[in-house]
Formats: sequence, structure tokens, C-alpha cells
Amino acid sequence: MSSAAGSTLTEEGTDLDLQGRVLNSRPYKVVVWNDPVNLMSYVAWVFRSYFGHSREKAHQLMLQVHHEGRSVVASGPREKAERDVTALHGYGLQATLEESE
Repeated sequence: MSSAAGSTLTEEGTDLDLQGRVLNSRPYKVVVWNDPVNLMSYVAWVFRSYFGHSREKAHQLMLQVHHEGRSVVASGPREKAERDVTALHGYGLQATLEESE
């Protein structure tokens, strides 16, 4: 194998590594879905307690969940979004993550 072929493989490997990092750095959305179980005041409390949203922002997000059926309550790297979704499940809320466009 020539050194030129070796450098091409290295460049391709680097390109693939960079593509992987770009894909992993895309933001993800944390979506909370409406459910018939949790009280609106509890949902707003979770948004304030877990995410640190202000009372007004938490109330606005809770109303969006209630009226529209869902709300994006946070966004960030995939790993953080996954942790947020898991935490929301622990609070008894229905939550998923979506890849941002």
C-alpha cells in the first residue's frame, strides 16, 4: 500500500469522525405530552423544579401542553435531552425527544 493511499484512508476516517461529531452535536428537543392523569399545577411545578423555568414560563409551557397536546420544554445535546426525558418519566410525565431540524 502506498503512502498516498494511507493518507487518503486517514482523511476519510477523519471526515467520517467529523460527520459523526456534527450529527451528535445537533440539538434535540424535549417534548412533554398531555395526559389525563397529572394536575396542571403539578406539571408547572415540575417545569419550575427540574428545569428552573420561571413561574410564568412554566405556566405558559403547561398551558401549551394542555391546549395543544404537547410542548417543547427544553433542547440541547442528545445525551442531556435523554437525561431530561428520563427525569420527566420519573416525575410521571409523558416525554419524548425529537431531533431538531
